[in-house]
Amino acid sequence: MGLLDGLKGKAGTLAGKATELIGDNSDKVKNGIGKAGGYVDSRTHGKYSHHITGVQAKASEMVDRIDKKDGKGDVGPTSPPAV
Repeated sequence: MGLLDGLKGKAGTLAGKATELIGDNSDKVKNGIGKAGGYVDSRTHGKYSHHITGVQAKASEMVDRIDKKDGKGDVGPTSPPAV
């Protein structure tokens, strides 16, 4: 077993744990996405609002996809809470 094989195995394990944590705490993750976006938007004085909103939407969709994959039900895409 080479070094890269060992790293691939650890990366897979970490990805599984991250997926499980996101699935178990999807509401908290989405709240964090909203708060982080609001913070960055306030620090840039709204200059990149369009980009920040797009990233928040994509991140929220990813959380929904992970949540759905975990079998938590049919969860439609939702936007992060406004901050």
